[in-house]
Amino acid sequence: MIFFYEEGRHTPTPQRLGRLAAALDCGVDALTGAPRGQETLVDLRYAAGLTLDRIAELLRASPVGRELRVSASKISALESGRPVRGRYWQDPEVTGRLVAPLAKAYGVPVRMVVDAWMRTRHGEQTPVLATRRKSGASETALATWRSLNQRQQVYLGEIMREDRMRETEMWMRRVQRLPVQKAVQWRVLPLTLQAPPSVVGYTRLQERLRRCDVHDPGAGPTVHALERRGLVVITEDSVEHPDVGTVGRVLVEITRRGRAAARAGLGEPRDPEPAAHLLSEWLWGVVARVAAAEPAGLEDDRLAGRSLFFIGVGYRGRSGGRPSRGLVDSVPVMAPGGTHVAEYRWRLTPLGRRHVVEYLDIYRELYSRIDTAGLDRIAGGEP
Repeated sequence: MIFFYEEGRHTPTPQRLGRLAAALDCGVDALTGAPRGQETLVDLRYAAGLTLDRIAELLRASPVGRELRVSASKISALESGRPVRGRYWQDPEVTGRLVAPLAKAYGVPVRMVVDAWMRTRHGEQTPVLATRRKSGASETALATWRSLNQRQQVYLGEIMREDRMRETEMWMRRVQRLPVQKAVQWRVLPLTLQAPPSVVGYTRLQERLRRCDVHDPGAGPTVHALERRGLVVITEDSVEHPDVGTVGRVLVEITRRGRAAARAGLGEPRDPEPAAHLLSEWLWGVVARVAAAEPAGLEDDRLAGRSLFFIGVGYRGRSGGRPSRGLVDSVPVMAPGGTHVAEYRWRLTPLGRRHVVEYLDIYRELYSRIDTAGLDRIAGGEP
């Protein structure tokens, strides 16, 4: 039978494929030939070692599976791109409810099922997933804010705004492909230098507080009261100052509880949370850059770093991790006459193009800072 597999006379069942992969110490994708980031629905099922009958049985255990009257023949039609017969199979909101049970059965994230569905089912509407509702400020966060005195509220509010400013700065550095510290580092904000302000000046956070008529160094009872409530964390270190040499420094970091309390008290909206199948702001910014360079493509050396492990065909985040989404790929550009490859350029894959078309309006609402002015032609179907 192994010989028949090697000769292409027979195809192994999903269970045998899994056993072969285990015996050969490789992934199922190495045997099926599906490149990382280009998996279809049938690839996901084979990787999970499930037969058509077994996946149909698992899906019928869910309410939406019973509503769609899932069967092995319907799953086979779904995987092959053929029309699926049934009352609700053309309703994207109903099929959207099927994505989560499929992801659970295959043991993969929801976004992998959505991507595989879009690769498999061409020319039809993508399943619509329920959006994450933005809940208002919690009563607990609002009660925490109201328990603070006015001075404490000023401190917490300005610390949150400075934290947000630093986040914007890090985002801009990432867009410009400059080195970016880890969040655990840049979220620690300098509060005060332990030396006369007339000599060392004021930190940016102190300047914020001074504009709110708070003129003390900020390292006294007020900020320590916030720390006792679990709203901020205070640390100390030392830095070199050109005028006074080594000088002590007080640093402050707002906690998640502190951020929630400040937002609730100041009436600021919570940051929108993208649905499970959507990209983070950072990755969407990268995809938008590639999309804006279509149809010529983005120069090979202008796209590097960790983003490729999440969106590039053939990449995987870490050993044993999930494959990338396969939204962009490095394609060869031939020299005149077709004699050799002149260069490589990053282009959107068919899935990447469809992803941009399907979700461009949603991304514009989520991440208004990303420049998408040149993407309307893609959404309009232009090459």
